[in-house]
Amino acid sequence: LSMCSKLCYAIGGAPNQVAGSAASFFLQIYLLDIAHITPFHASLVLFIGKASGAVTDPVAGFFISKSRWTRIGRLMPWVLACTPFTIVSYFFMWYLPPFVSGRVAWYLTFHCLFQALTTLFQVPYSALTMFLSTDQKDRDSATAYRMTMEVLGTLIGAALQGQIVASAHVSPHCTVNPSLNTTDSWHDTPSSPDPSDPLSHQAKVYMIAAGVIAGVYLLGIVVLFLGVKERDDPYALNSDRAIPFCKGLALTMKHGPYVKLTASFLLISTAVQLEQGNFVLFCTHAAGLRNHFQYLVVTILVSAVVSVPLWQKFLQRFGKKCAACGISWMIPFAVMLVTIPNLILAYFVAFISGLSIAASLLLPWSMLPDVVDNFRLQNPHGKGHETIFYSSYVFFTKMSAGIGLGISAAGLEFTGYKPGICKQSDDVILTLKLLIGAVPAILILLGLFILLFYPITEESRKETKLALEELR
Repeated sequence: LSMCSKLCYAIGGAPNQVAGSAASFFLQIYLLDIAHITPFHASLVLFIGKASGAVTDPVAGFFISKSRWTRIGRLMPWVLACTPFTIVSYFFMWYLPPFVSGRVAWYLTFHCLFQALTTLFQVPYSALTMFLSTDQKDRDSATAYRMTMEVLGTLIGAALQGQIVASAHVSPHCTVNPSLNTTDSWHDTPSSPDPSDPLSHQAKVYMIAAGVIAGVYLLGIVVLFLGVKERDDPYALNSDRAIPFCKGLALTMKHGPYVKLTASFLLISTAVQLEQGNFVLFCTHAAGLRNHFQYLVVTILVSAVVSVPLWQKFLQRFGKKCAACGISWMIPFAVMLVTIPNLILAYFVAFISGLSIAASLLLPWSMLPDVVDNFRLQNPHGKGHETIFYSSYVFFTKMSAGIGLGISAAGLEFTGYKPGICKQSDDVILTLKLLIGAVPAILILLGLFILLFYPITEESRKETKLALEELR
């Protein structure tokens, strides 16, 4: 597999991460402070949106597994067909409509559409890994390229969004005289313009950011289409028949390595989503870092981009299960940030968190092809099961992330979060600290404990490779 093919494949996955990163870091604070939606309604938008994307995963897996081979492949047509609709839904997800009463329905509609359409992209795109090459090293290398570009895409999305919309969250009246705007009333009048006005500066900068990221999205998909050639199932015999979706789903849920891998990274990815979704709110309201959040986000993601190739080297030398220990590094430093909100410490925590996030992103996608190969060896006369594995995995991780974000936003509602004020109540600040420190730490530790029982080792990977070579 040529370096050019790996690079084009990797670039194709970046736009989804660019858009997803901007939404992960900024959608919650946008809904609360710009659209002036209550935390309860924001939690509904976040949870139902994620849930709609999750429900779309098995549906997408079902229809994609039924797809016939075309001149450009079986998976590529799905990637191309959903792109224009994804771009449109993404833009309107950040548009502030002139009416007020129907805003919850507006954001719920376009967030659900965006999540469902990105699923229709992500399932065939991630399953495409299995149809680039028959060699495990080639696939691992392509996955490393992909994760490097996806983390870079996450960086680009957060950096672009952060730099463009930073002025929407700078409140001069908060730094000059905090007493002007306290927690006494929901209707406190700040000295800045009302951001819920569609023509306000805050609303405009969010739409500009959405337009820029939509352009990046289109560019990445064009590179993917022109630079990657999809191959048919390399192990399928002429007599092999496609596994029916329901049967394949049942077999998948009984496959031990897959169940353990999914359960582990379900908890870990939820922890990472909680960190991302609440980080900007934590910096703004709980840590006194209102004017530094965009630079802290960039620090996290630069660290992640730089460390993905290092993690790839590490897992090649010491094994994939051993590399999982790096995910736990963020725990003590996040706890330190919560207890000692110091600016220098915040940047150091951001750097360490980036290393852990890179490991948590690379490992599941690097380990999933090994699970698919293991399943293939145990079920040698079926094909078309790859999309079932990938769609089910994305379904579980999205659903868990949606539940986590929904509960976190509902927690802010319960503790009395009020948008547009300079100082939140002590209960809100405590909630944000728990969502950044204690809750992710518990989830990561539970996930790593489950991963201890993951049965595929480096030795068994080599045995599977030889057996599949013989089958082929």
